[in-house]
Amino acid sequence: MRSISCSLPLSPPPPLTTPSRTPSLSSIVSSANHILRIKNHKRHFDDDGSDISRCLQNILLQAVAGSLSLSLVALPPPSAAAALQSPAPVELTPPSPDLCRDEEGEMAFADVPPESITNEGLVEEAWEVVNESFLPDAGKRSWSSEKWMQKKENFLYSKIQTRSRAHDVIKKMLASLGDPYTRFLSPAEFSKMAKYDVTGIGLNLREVPDDEGSVKLKVLGIVLDGPAYSAGVRRGDEILSVNGVNVRGMSAFDVSSLLQGPNETFVTIEVKHGNCGTIQSLKVERQLVARSPIFYRLEKLDTENISVGYIHIKEFNALAKKDLVIALRRLQDAGATCFILDLKDNLGGLVQAGIEVAKLFLNKGETVIHTVGRDPEVQKSIVAENAPLIASPLIVLVNNRTASASEIVATALHDNCKAVLVGERTFGKGLIQSVYELQDGSGVVVTIGKYVTPNHKDINGNGVQPDFTRIPALNEVTNYLSQCSIESKS
Repeated sequence: MRSISCSLPLSPPPPLTTPSRTPSLSSIVSSANHILRIKNHKRHFDDDGSDISRCLQNILLQAVAGSLSLSLVALPPPSAAAALQSPAPVELTPPSPDLCRDEEGEMAFADVPPESITNEGLVEEAWEVVNESFLPDAGKRSWSSEKWMQKKENFLYSKIQTRSRAHDVIKKMLASLGDPYTRFLSPAEFSKMAKYDVTGIGLNLREVPDDEGSVKLKVLGIVLDGPAYSAGVRRGDEILSVNGVNVRGMSAFDVSSLLQGPNETFVTIEVKHGNCGTIQSLKVERQLVARSPIFYRLEKLDTENISVGYIHIKEFNALAKKDLVIALRRLQDAGATCFILDLKDNLGGLVQAGIEVAKLFLNKGETVIHTVGRDPEVQKSIVAENAPLIASPLIVLVNNRTASASEIVATALHDNCKAVLVGERTFGKGLIQSVYELQDGSGVVVTIGKYVTPNHKDINGNGVQPDFTRIPALNEVTNYLSQCSIESKS
């Protein structure tokens, strides 16, 4: 079994409706993912799908005993008008001929044939994923290892005749948890989720640790006849530079952002073919339109002659951070002395993008978010590594459709006394899912953790209560933030 690691938006069911199964691929479904990671965990899988601080960045696919762990944050479903777009699928093509050995010395990408596992073995594999990683309080029914063991005996009491029947058994087994986000994916659904283009040139990247404690970036999947493939890039190639910028040690998330750009423009990448091949510089034409989620303008507060930079973030995708930096600098140059960050109706998107956006406003060492779960790997505190881009007062607009990554940004800025929240209570979705691939190419989505704010408040099911219901005067904002800072230090 493999698991895919990425933080992509997962559309759970709204009240009294059927849950959506389509991940928001326009939001880079990945962490996501878009972004895959692997290591051995017992016999079958890695429960590392929640290394959240790097979740949307780390892509690592191995062969024989791998787990693809895909970390997701559950989002409220978008309306029909906000239907999700599906980027071009990325085909996992054969590795280039000179990709001789992977990091463990095994032949790379040797998959287990689907027919090598029995129907009963497939059900047991899905059962084991839940047994190892499911967050006990995620479902509406109480969960314990003992109860789950009894479920296994109940579902495997007789021989399962067909693969279709095995899939039905897994669906019923997962439904018994009472968690609408833990569910089964057919091979077609899993393939659609796992293969996508997040760079604009038709490839996905994975991070591979090197001997120096850094990371190198390799091509995980590539679109057949896409721009990168046509230019000569192959799966297993290492990306060395983008437009002359050395990317050694950079995250897959950041490099994917560097590769993106307007349609029909060119990007120059330097690649090393395989683990033991030649180094080549390739000029690749971008063929996908990279859509900015940022809209901004300079305004005046109604009651005060103060220039305000208004920024609306529609969703958190790979361009969010880069385009937000541009917007902030342009608005500052135009005379903005405070900023309004509009997150209303922002259902989330790429969690790592939200985390990176929040870091732009925080002091070095301040907490963005905490993650909790059964596995120690899930228990993380994500902090800002650098000084803030701006120190101006912030007003963050929220409503009942502000969810997931948007709630992470709102609470990070609020709890660190950088912003006041204005509007309505937010939606309240802070669960973390991992997507595990089973040996027949199907998969299971399992809730493995949740997000907790810097002030240790549980987002999920609770949402965030704003400080004001209307936009306050600037002096009210500064007074509130000053008092917040005093209280946080006392």
